Amino acid sequence: MEVFLAYGKNGLNINVPEHTRVVEPTHLKLPENDHELVLDALRNPKGTKPLREMVKSTDRVVIVISDITRPTPNYKLIPWLLEELPHVPVENITIINGLGTHRDQTREEFIEMLGETVVDTVRLVNHHCHEKSELSHLGTSSFGCEVYLNKEYVEADFRIVTGFIEPHFFAGFSGGPKGIMPGIAGIETILTFHNAKMIGHPLATWGELDKNPLQEMTREVNNFCKPDFLLNVALNGEKEITNVFAGELVEAHAIGCAYVKEQAMVKCEKRYDVVITTNAGYPLDQNLYQAVKGMDAARMIVKQGGTIICAAECSEGMPEHGNFVKILQMRNSPKELLEMINEPSFQMFDQWEAQRLAMIQEWADVYLYSLLPEESTRIANLTPTRDIEQTLRELTGKYGDNMSIAVLPLGPLTIPYVE
Repeated sequence: MEVFLAYGKNGLNINVPEHTRVVEPTHLKLPENDHELVLDALRNPKGTKPLREMVKSTDRVVIVISDITRPTPNYKLIPWLLEELPHVPVENITIINGLGTHRDQTREEFIEMLGETVVDTVRLVNHHCHEKSELSHLGTSSFGCEVYLNKEYVEADFRIVTGFIEPHFFAGFSGGPKGIMPGIAGIETILTFHNAKMIGHPLATWGELDKNPLQEMTREVNNFCKPDFLLNVALNGEKEITNVFAGELVEAHAIGCAYVKEQAMVKCEKRYDVVITTNAGYPLDQNLYQAVKGMDAARMIVKQGGTIICAAECSEGMPEHGNFVKILQMRNSPKELLEMINEPSFQMFDQWEAQRLAMIQEWADVYLYSLLPEESTRIANLTPTRDIEQTLRELTGKYGDNMSIAVLPLGPLTIPYVE
């Protein structure tokens, strides 16, 4: 049978055996008017007054957004937020791009993310986690680090954070407090949030909120300088809005997470020899660093010693910025990488993604279908494939003619699990 994989901007069709299990999220009927849905959420929020009533005309307003590696439809959300704040002069509003440790966005990318009107009329700021002069020190976290957040955010009179909610491979769910921490945190704070102990914790996994140390830390850091208002959405596989959650940070996010868990987490009865996955297509599969999420989703249902095949375009490469590639080259095998990263003396930003990739590779073999050169793929201890169907045929030699197969066409937008 033919299966359509979310890959880059255009997708990818592959043929798989008829007995293949295809794991997809619950198909939801789209709201008739997502504009009205968002406005209704802003006017009837959870745990706060309506947004318009909370913001004074004299307030300096900061809106924190997620960067281009996330599919948050800010080209819709930001104009609609501004529509609810007609009494606030546009010169009083600043949009902060929550990059975490990622690179700056260009003007062209901001236009793709926000639309040309917003880019031309509202002040935009890229967050820089390494620039101490752009950060405010707020105190010490119980997790053992100093807390730094973006200075313009801290000094604003009214703070709004936007985002989208999906299961997250070590924070449980995205959205909510993650827009602030790590989105606009300082590098010292981010390194603790993503240290080896946190990433390796058994409850730092998909769909886990309550006892997840990363959720505990992101909530604690948010409490040092809490956003006044949250606007999060849920999305389907086509990146369309299916629901909206607005209001008080923790309450509105918890409601959103419960909704997403019901729609996007799928129980499977068994593990599979081979799991084919994606990273949900563009913009999430722009580089290998991000594609680790799709691989981790597949790890949830692949047998130990099984095989993961990940289709992620990686149009931006590994990427070349950051330390991800450098860390991958520091040791010769996933086992050696994990030993190095778990050394208490080792600390390097981007180590968390290398750690998670190595954890996946210690569990299963991983093939990658992408635009990356073969040598780049092999640097990451991945096996390149240029033909997924041919790779499946070859794997029958390892697992036999009755090889069990599952496919995650939307990658981490659907999280399977085995109880």
